[in-house]
Amino acid sequence: MRDIPTLDGFLGPLHEGVWEVTIAKNQVTEPLDPGWERSFLNIPTPGTVASYRKGHYHVHETEHAYNVHLDRYDPKIHPFLHLVDDAPLLLMIADTFVTLVARARKTPEMKTGVLLREQKRAWQIQILVGVALFLTGLWIVFNPLVTFAGMTNILVPAAIMVLGIIISRKGFSGDVTKVVSPGSLFLGISVFCIGIVSFFLPLEFFIQVVLLILSFWAFGSAWVSFSLVAKGKHSVPEGFFRRMFIGMFSLLLALLILLIPDATVTLLMEILGILSLLLGVVLCAGGWRLRAKMNASSSA
Repeated sequence: MRDIPTLDGFLGPLHEGVWEVTIAKNQVTEPLDPGWERSFLNIPTPGTVASYRKGHYHVHETEHAYNVHLDRYDPKIHPFLHLVDDAPLLLMIADTFVTLVARARKTPEMKTGVLLREQKRAWQIQILVGVALFLTGLWIVFNPLVTFAGMTNILVPAAIMVLGIIISRKGFSGDVTKVVSPGSLFLGISVFCIGIVSFFLPLEFFIQVVLLILSFWAFGSAWVSFSLVAKGKHSVPEGFFRRMFIGMFSLLLALLILLIPDATVTLLMEILGILSLLLGVVLCAGGWRLRAKMNASSSA
């Protein structure tokens, strides 16, 4: 009997100019080998149930297949270059919209009556969370600058503290009982303390920092996109004109952030509010459909 090949055996075309390969799950061994690591930070993609990375390889797992593409930069080695190349801000916004719309149209499938009974209150929780997100979205849409100021004043210091914890964790061995890197431990504690101190810094300082980060992100995406386009179509397997438009709109966004920051922040926050509204609708719709299926199952 012939052995079933691993996923890695199907990835050759990615090194020959193919942007993405799709492999049916029944064609490969299950599960993925230990070299693949679960990735929790990804651009939302319709149909994706999980995401994995292995060096430059990036897998989007769907219900019946694995969609694999080749990242130009390994996020572990070049996190910033990976961000500006693989996850431009505008692409993240657009793909999030598409994914939410796709999920809103999907009806949840419940396989057994036992599963329905186990999720007796799931639809109620889903609708409550959906309503909360919907109301949050309304607040953001009508108060974009106030929300941005509040988020910046809290999230930036909190993010610095979390970064400090992550760096400190690298200073310990796997069981957190032995220090293996005093330098990482000291640096992590220092960053954590900076996060605490930053809660007392002026709000205007954080706003400028966030705007600077967003503009660097957008400029970086534009630079990477135009650099690839300049090399010709063979260097852009994901789509020459798609990459060109990403570069153009990323450059436009960066300029808007620098020239009219208040208006740009208002626009971005309103987009965030609309996304929250849409996610709330998706959750409410999913909860209502789940309730209908549970009722249908119990009366059958």
